[in-house]
Amino acid sequence: MAKEKPPILGLIQRGGEVVVRMLENVQQKTIEPIIRACVAEGTRFYTDEYDIYARLPAWGYEHHSVCHSRGEYARDEDGDGFHEVHVNTIEGVWSLLRSWLRPHRGISREHLPMYLSFFQFVHNSRARGKGLLPALLAALVV
Repeated sequence: MAKEKPPILGLIQRGGEVVVRMLENVQQKTIEPIIRACVAEGTRFYTDEYDIYARLPAWGYEHHSVCHSRGEYARDEDGDGFHEVHVNTIEGVWSLLRSWLRPHRGISREHLPMYLSFFQFVHNSRARGKGLLPALLAALVV
């Protein structure tokens, strides 16, 4: 069991910031406080069909999902030709995170939250290379 990858919750506003958190388990009672702390009530969520998200409407959020198991990856709900219901944005974040973590093989559960926090910071600062240094220094001064 210690070799299993811990679950990670990712939230991203399209065109906005990302939040990534390592979870102890994949239960609604575990994700609810994170969602409430990071996302304004009434916000529209786009998710896959995983049942952990079933309570989003009861928590005060709008919820739309795509069902990957049925081959659905994007859906146009309002008929305007734009497939607004999809999870491609967070899937892109997972791809970036995997690529970023790959060189750091064997990250312990104890240190993974720090790696996730740094990834989140870098992603949200939208700065790379030498451009990241001023953002890092500003964060340290605070």
